[in-house]
Amino acid sequence: MTVSSTIETMTAMGFDAPGGPDALRPEALPVPEPADGQVLLWVAYAGVNRPDVIQRRGHYPAPPGASPIPGLEVAGTIAAIGPGVPNDYLGERVCALVSGGGYAEYCLAHIGHCLPVPETMKLSEAAAIPETLFTVWHNVFERGWAKEGETLLVHGGTSGIGTMAIMLGRAFGLAVIATCGNEAKCAVAGELGADLVINYRATDFIDEVRKFTDGEGVEIVLDMVSGDYVARNLACLKDDGRHVTIAVLGGPKAEINMAQVMSRRLTMTGSTLRPRSDAFKTLLAGEIERNAWPLFAEGRLRPVMDGIFPLAEAGTAHSRMEAGEHIGKIVLEVAGG
Repeated sequence: MTVSSTIETMTAMGFDAPGGPDALRPEALPVPEPADGQVLLWVAYAGVNRPDVIQRRGHYPAPPGASPIPGLEVAGTIAAIGPGVPNDYLGERVCALVSGGGYAEYCLAHIGHCLPVPETMKLSEAAAIPETLFTVWHNVFERGWAKEGETLLVHGGTSGIGTMAIMLGRAFGLAVIATCGNEAKCAVAGELGADLVINYRATDFIDEVRKFTDGEGVEIVLDMVSGDYVARNLACLKDDGRHVTIAVLGGPKAEINMAQVMSRRLTMTGSTLRPRSDAFKTLLAGEIERNAWPLFAEGRLRPVMDGIFPLAEAGTAHSRMEAGEHIGKIVLEVAGG
């Protein structure tokens, strides 16, 4: 069964050339056909993420074979299936991590990258989960080897990644320190369960981390800034600590003292999720579905929602993200539901 046999075109938000938020404009595109192992989602909502903004600016092209349309996470209904996908999946409500194409009425997803959405969960909230959940789970718990009783420092505590890191960290027995840029954001991070929230514009976060940890430092830093933050982050780590980089908003280059890395046995790692193989993402999705997804499916954790914009106003949504005043996730309403 394929929807594209009866509906030939769809509306998507793309751009002809890199530029500002106003570069995004609607276009009519053919409804894609699901290939082996894929499903076609009738998109209800699509999440907006920082990589979408970077792609629109021309600095984060879609990987080979992926849709050039922005959008890395969606929620909706499975409208068609490709070869190798059981018919039972037709009509199921799911959210999915995708490599592109989310800003559209229909979007392809690998069946192994989908998570079931219970009737009790709003599709708007479901669309706000996959990108941050997959990213935080892999980088904090797999690459960062986080375990109960340790302390995590996360920057940008009220971003989509930051709010997810606070919630997951607390749910799995970590103490969490978050940095934010103003008192209102600090209050939200505290309400989410952060054990210590630091206004980095008013206080040196290194000093505050040391006070909180009695001079020992934290086991893990989840870094989205890079640049000159790296050396400061390393100063916050205790011996044998782990530094995990997932974005370079402060610049891709850092100057560090490698003698300290060696003598203190520090681990530095990082990752990007979008270009990883379908097989890797399927394994990651399986681990998440077993360990973390029940917290959301049962309503014990919910994403922090900043705002919902119509698909046609994707540019406005990008402007809000770039302004840096948002708290939590921004999503686009496509079909609703």
